[in-house]
Amino acid sequence: MPGLLALSWPEVLDHLVKLAIAYLLALPIGWCQEQAERSAGVRTFPLVAVATCGLMIVALKVMKGSAEAEARVLEGLITGIGFIGGGAILKGVHSVQGTASAASIWNVGIIGATTAYGLYDIGLILSLLNLATLRLLLPLKRVAQEAASRDANS
Repeated sequence: MPGLLALSWPEVLDHLVKLAIAYLLALPIGWCQEQAERSAGVRTFPLVAVATCGLMIVALKVMKGSAEAEARVLEGLITGIGFIGGGAILKGVHSVQGTASAASIWNVGIIGATTAYGLYDIGLILSLLNLATLRLLLPLKRVAQEAASRDANS
């Protein structure tokens, strides 16, 4: 119990706020993907953002301002999240699906990292752009798919 009492409660509150913001910025993206019945959704997206944020918070504390060390952690996160996103891509005989999900997973990882650094404006902008792209460009995607289908049948 002495370890718990020795915590810096303002620092704990700062961490909780950052993790909560990362979660909240990723949740609408996950909800959007869940409604579209994608393989990754309302659970995956917030978890990626929170895990990335948490790891970056730890890295910032442990690396104590070493930009080079922080860059290596970010590099590893970017690669790892890309690997997770790659699992969302399904290649068929004549199509590839899941690339938007993969890009969105990668994006929420970046949202988590920006939040860990306290760059909330960038996290919010990335979240809004991701959500707008998934929602607002879907009709355009459908038009393009219909045109491709007509061309293939001609």
